[in-house]
Amino acid sequence: MSVDTDPEFDFSGSAIERKRLYGKLFLGLCISAAMVGIVALIALLADVLYEAWGWVTWEFLTYPPSQVPDHFIPGNYGDLDTGPAGIYPAIIGSIYLIVLTAIFTLFLGVGAAIYLEEYAPDTRLTQFIEANIANLAGVPSIVYGLLGLAMFVRALQTGASLIAGALTLTLLILPIVIVASQEALKAVPDSMRQASYGTGATKWQTIRNVVLPEAIPGIMTGIILSLSRAIGETAPILMVGAAASMFTPPQLTDPTGAFSAMPTTIFDWITLPDEAFQHVAAAGIVVLLTILLLMNATAILIRNKYDRRA
Repeated sequence: MSVDTDPEFDFSGSAIERKRLYGKLFLGLCISAAMVGIVALIALLADVLYEAWGWVTWEFLTYPPSQVPDHFIPGNYGDLDTGPAGIYPAIIGSIYLIVLTAIFTLFLGVGAAIYLEEYAPDTRLTQFIEANIANLAGVPSIVYGLLGLAMFVRALQTGASLIAGALTLTLLILPIVIVASQEALKAVPDSMRQASYGTGATKWQTIRNVVLPEAIPGIMTGIILSLSRAIGETAPILMVGAAASMFTPPQLTDPTGAFSAMPTTIFDWITLPDEAFQHVAAAGIVVLLTILLLMNATAILIRNKYDRRA
């Protein structure tokens, strides 16, 4: 009696060697795909650092911007009226903008995720809302800029202000935070909830003392990624009237005042024809990347502090 051999379970020497070859080919494709992004990133960073070499100075970090090309020469600080070209007002504006955006996003995004995951009934309406939130994460940023212009600047009469920029960026990253927070809440084992209920805890006590502490690392990851996207966005804040150049930093105590941000200032420098502006724009990019890395490092430290598995 003969038995047909299934090729899927062929353990002959040639079949094993062929499967190992396929595995090595697949590993090579994965490494090649990863190297494409890594090499492109290294090339981009190397070009930016080369263009910015010698231009990132203390004066550049502490002076307002200038439209005079001579003031972009390192060491040439011009006269006392105009001063050297700097990015100080844009740095302060970006920090204030991200702080306000983080506050709004934390309360609105995490609050919406808790309601949808812990309180909302599993109905078609809830599923429809969740599906639309996921789809909103892929909407181009310029659309949110137009929405912020119509809703905050014109309808609510906030004008081209810091609060309008922060609210617009909040709309931009809110879907990402909600989806990430929901996934973090889903990852908490249901047995932990049932154990809390078994001790007599209410639903809110269970969420506050059991669910949220376990979900904080995932929630913080979503906030980190979303704020990293927000700090480099130019189109939304341009639409709500962010200034390309300001000679005084905005005041956090006056969120209705005008503001500038690093992306808009860098964008303005890049569009100018003089070659010196390209170097100072590269210096601004280096500063922007440095602040982004510092923000991410701080958020990661906070996340790890509350990660019980760590």
